[in-house]
Amino acid sequence: MKTDWEMCNTVLLDMDGTLLDLSFDNYFWHEYVPLNFAKQNDIDIEVAKSQLTPLFKEMEGTIEWYCLDYWTKELNLDISGLKIEISEKISILPHAVEFLFKLKQSTKKILMVTNAHRESLYLKLEKTKIDLYFDEIISSHDYGVPKENLLFWSRLQQEYCFDLDKTILFDDSLAVLDTAKNFGIKHLIHLCKPDSTLPAKSSLKFNYITDFSELMNVL
Repeated sequence: MKTDWEMCNTVLLDMDGTLLDLSFDNYFWHEYVPLNFAKQNDIDIEVAKSQLTPLFKEMEGTIEWYCLDYWTKELNLDISGLKIEISEKISILPHAVEFLFKLKQSTKKILMVTNAHRESLYLKLEKTKIDLYFDEIISSHDYGVPKENLLFWSRLQQEYCFDLDKTILFDDSLAVLDTAKNFGIKHLIHLCKPDSTLPAKSSLKFNYITDFSELMNVL
C-alpha cells in the first residue's frame, strides 16, 4: 500500500459510502421513500416496499438509478424535498476529514468522482463542506453514464488526463471497482464499511480498508 501510494499523483474518491456514511442513503431508499410512497398511495408500508424493490432492482447500475428526477417522475414523489427533510442524518464516515486534510497538504491532484445526482451532491456538500478538499468534483450525470460503465472512465480521462498507472481510486462499490480495473486504473482500494450501522464486508478481489485511519501513516 505504501509503495502504491508513493507512486500515485492523482487520487479519485467516491462520496457516498466512501467519505459519507451510506446509512443515510440506505435509510432514505429502504425506509423513508417507502414510507412516503405508502402514505401517498394509501397502502401498508410493507406493500410499498414489495412494489418498490423490483423497480429499484431493475435500475441498478444505470444512470436512472442515481437520478432524482427519474424517481420523482416514476414515483410521483418529491425526492429532492424528501432528502432535505431528513438531511440532518447526513454524516461523514470516521477519519474521512482527517484523511482529506492531510491529503490536501500533498501535491497530488484530488478528484471526487460520484454517481450522485447534482441536487443530492449539492445538499451533501452543503451539509459536510468536504468540497473544500477537492480540486474538482465530477458527477457521472455530467457524462450521462454511471461509473459502472467504461464510457464514464474514458470521458473522465479525456477531460483530466490522469495516468492510469499513477492513479488511485477509493470506492465502496465492487461493481465500480471492477469497471475501473477493466479500464486500466492500477491502484484500487475498496471501502468495506460504507454504512457505519452494518458490519464490514471485505472482498478478496481488491485491497481494502475499513476506514481512512488505516492510511494516516502513509500520508
